[in-house]
Amino acid sequence: MTPATPVRIDPMDSSSTRRQATRAKLYEAAVTLIAEQGFSATTVDEIAERAGVAKGTVYYNFKSKTELFEELLRHGVSLLTASLRTAAEETAGRGGSRIDALDAMIRAGLVFIDRYPAFTQLYVAELWRTNRAWNSTLLVVRQEAVAVVEGVLREAVAAGELSEEIDVQLTAAALVGMVLVAALDWQAFQSERSLDDVHAALSRLLHGRVGGR
Repeated sequence: MTPATPVRIDPMDSSSTRRQATRAKLYEAAVTLIAEQGFSATTVDEIAERAGVAKGTVYYNFKSKTELFEELLRHGVSLLTASLRTAAEETAGRGGSRIDALDAMIRAGLVFIDRYPAFTQLYVAELWRTNRAWNSTLLVVRQEAVAVVEGVLREAVAAGELSEEIDVQLTAAALVGMVLVAALDWQAFQSERSLDDVHAALSRLLHGRVGGR
């Protein structure tokens, strides 16, 4: 019998996977603590304890609490951006219209917020602060998410699905803002509603006010 070829594991890949897993635990711990008690009141010791790692592990991965938080913002919004882009691409793949893609992106945004409520609360709160070291980073990652919606809106205008009079930048920001605020209101004050209920309401707004149907 021919001996099986041993599976070789690249130690660099293994190390990278472990580091990603550690960072994910730190992100989760940090976002939960900061959402509960604020950035200033949250200590590195508390983040390490909540993540189940040594304090030195935090500093091995991040130079400071501020850097951790900045990378947390990048990580969280990148996940949101990816989910919006995937929703648009999958809709296009099924032959759906750009309005259908926007509708799918609204649902994807709601699913993301439902899955990561603490991050969403933190992200929205930080959008209104002006004295933070990570303000420039926040503006960049916000624009990355909004740009995905802008792209679909521009395609809709080019295809004649939407009027050329639409202000693409403002409409994209309004759609993203609508999802964020409606979802937070849903979770805080109308938690008895299902995700389908909230999506249906926002979908009617999209089709009635933007899609013209």
